[in-house]
Amino acid sequence: MSRLAIQSVVRIAGLVFVGLFAGFLAGILVLELSLRQFSSTVYAQLQQVALVGLPLLASVLLFPALIATAALVLMELKTRDRGFWLVAGALGLLLAALITTLVVNVPINLAEAGWNVSNPPGDWADIRDRWQVGHAVRTFAALLAFGALSVAAARQPIRRRSLQPAPA
Repeated sequence: MSRLAIQSVVRIAGLVFVGLFAGFLAGILVLELSLRQFSSTVYAQLQQVALVGLPLLASVLLFPALIATAALVLMELKTRDRGFWLVAGALGLLLAALITTLVVNVPINLAEAGWNVSNPPGDWADIRDRWQVGHAVRTFAALLAFGALSVAAARQPIRRRSLQPAPA
């Protein structure tokens, strides 16, 4: 497989995983904003249900997105053209999403996992608000990363194999 073919596969993988990750986060953001009208017990119960599988799904999407985007940065390192900077920016945004997750969201998730759903802590709304701000930051970072990768991919010329037969 040629270097160009490998780069194309990595670019597609990056777009797929970053797009799925950004879409996943956007869906969670819509759900979280919808939850603002419900009581503490509904919020606490839904958070504990969400913590069963959603962190695993986030990891399954984010880590391949990071790996593919980092690989693209390395593959395009020599060019230092606009496409390279778009991909490097996307990697920086994905890293910002990861850091926000680890610093803001994961500690709150760990605390919420231990809440009594019938009697959440008195400051549950403040905790929810901090989680939602962190989530909004990582969601917008992921959406911007997807946009940057999409623009970088759109800038790549489409190369077709020649239709003429190879010389004998």
